Amino acid sequence: MKKIGFKLYLPGLSDYTPRNNNCIFELSKINPKMTEPVAGFSKFSKEEKIQWLSNYYLNNDPEAVKVLKQYWNREDKLQQLHDEFTENTISNFYLPFGLAPNFLINGRLIAIPMVIEESSVIAAASKAAKFWGSRGGFKATVLNTKKIGQVHFIYKGDFSKLQRFFTEVYSQLLDAVKPITKNMEKRGGGVLEVELRDKTEKLENYYQLHCNFDTRDSMGANFINSCLEKFAEVLQNEAHNYSDFNAEEKDIEILMSILSNYVPECVVRAEVSCPLDELSDDPKLDGQEFADKFLRAIRIAEVEKHRAVTHNKGIMNGIDAVVLATGNDFRAVEAGVHAYASKDGEYTSLTHASVENKIFRFWMEIPLALGTVGGLTSLHPLVKLALQILQKPSAEDLMKIVAVAGLAQNFGAVKSLITTGIQQGHMKMHLMNILNQQHATSQEKEFIIDFFRKNKVSHSSVIDQLEKIRQQ
Repeated sequence: MKKIGFKLYLPGLSDYTPRNNNCIFELSKINPKMTEPVAGFSKFSKEEKIQWLSNYYLNNDPEAVKVLKQYWNREDKLQQLHDEFTENTISNFYLPFGLAPNFLINGRLIAIPMVIEESSVIAAASKAAKFWGSRGGFKATVLNTKKIGQVHFIYKGDFSKLQRFFTEVYSQLLDAVKPITKNMEKRGGGVLEVELRDKTEKLENYYQLHCNFDTRDSMGANFINSCLEKFAEVLQNEAHNYSDFNAEEKDIEILMSILSNYVPECVVRAEVSCPLDELSDDPKLDGQEFADKFLRAIRIAEVEKHRAVTHNKGIMNGIDAVVLATGNDFRAVEAGVHAYASKDGEYTSLTHASVENKIFRFWMEIPLALGTVGGLTSLHPLVKLALQILQKPSAEDLMKIVAVAGLAQNFGAVKSLITTGIQQGHMKMHLMNILNQQHATSQEKEFIIDFFRKNKVSHSSVIDQLEKIRQQ
């Protein structure tokens, strides 16, 4: 029997101290059947993958297998399409596809599709849209669309020689990618610039080609990476033929060629504003009092990192939901946005607010590298539908819509925090989840929902009311 031994270490001690060194587990006690790694799993059919999973990890539970299969699409063609989006597919994982209506953006009224499982996000975004729709709506402007890719390489030699070499080979780099950039250039995009950067202060012998691109309506990952790999190939080959280099300098080592998801120059601004006397819809607060509370809440997120993370997470609730619905890469967006929140050396709020001349203003500038062509946009039926709902936007239009969704979500969250508190609205939206967890009948749901129209929702209070009904 194969055995696994491990040591538990406690981080933070000056010397890592092992605890319970004799703690040994036998694989047979974890899983009596799985004793060796599976071979050729990717070549199994979907049925075979599920059977293997059932045998070794689901204790041959027919209900577990039933759950996996009940989410298969009944249309074979559509299921095959989903199967081919990724590897080793055994089922589909569904998320709610919702709609937030009444967004007035740059004078145009639109409904925004959102894919998210968290309660109250769509409700809060819709409420914020309605609030600002009667106050002039949202304004959104794309500030820049520049995207970045880098060729990372090692060069051991005289930097001045490398600079001369780069100057001489520059035109060859651009010529080499013309077959790749030809169609993009027809649409007004392409390679904007290629820059040699000396990074040896950070890492010995490390240099990079820092490249800027405009990919128009595509997110552009494949386009950028293809250009970068061609740049790397030319750089390496031409170095071998460069007469001014000695033998060591000719041997440029390409480490990697890859786009960056940090795009601080692919930025959109979204904002709202209105006179102070129109700002508050709370009878307990006038516009000035509301603005004072709101500005302090934003200021806290600007200066307090712990609050800033949660504050920005709320923004991403709105952003990610639209990014998912439109088939874009929410992981790339998340990484780039949070890096941008730290661009000045401290992690801080992405949104800002001010009052000047009795005008309240709330705004955000945020990097968003998005696409409306390529990838899933022409493959996933619901992604195609989402873009149709948005009236087939360009990438710049989508940047504006996504930024507005994030700003609206943040406004709604902060407004709740400084007035009723976040839980009142959130728990009412979460009520149905609690009832479903308790397997409430339709009659029980009807009674409970009616009861909590006038009462504060908490998990324990819902359970109590449900038990009272069932006892009666």
